[in-house]
Amino acid sequence: MSTYGLLFAVAFVAATLFPMQSEALLVALLVQGAQPVAALLLVASLGNVLGALVNWGLGRFLLRYRARRWFPASEAQLARAEGWYRRYGRLSLLGSWLPIVGDALTVAAGMMRMPVVPFLLLVAVAKGGRYLVLAALTLAWL
Repeated sequence: MSTYGLLFAVAFVAATLFPMQSEALLVALLVQGAQPVAALLLVASLGNVLGALVNWGLGRFLLRYRARRWFPASEAQLARAEGWYRRYGRLSLLGSWLPIVGDALTVAAGMMRMPVVPFLLLVAVAKGGRYLVLAALTLAWL
């Protein structure tokens, strides 16, 4: 698998069902310096946003499976995320980059029947912004 394919896959999975550290892989690739920074940011962001889209779909279409072990958010996480979503509305998705609760927020957005286009825009800003800040800190440290 290519470097970009691996980064995409890890970022995708990190936003969906399984705990994974896409940030650690991105930092390692940035330190290695073999690929353009913009390309790494684009690939990581795209993978993570598409992974969040899977969560949105789970919330929208597969909520009846929320008690299943593979479902990406626990009942407590869903309740907290739904509360945030009800309180702050769509802008709560700017927190979709956060560990644990971020995935639940994307599921809650699907549960609340949020339209996909604004969902994708807000999640892209949040997740892309997180990678951008991480890259800036990493490169400044080097």
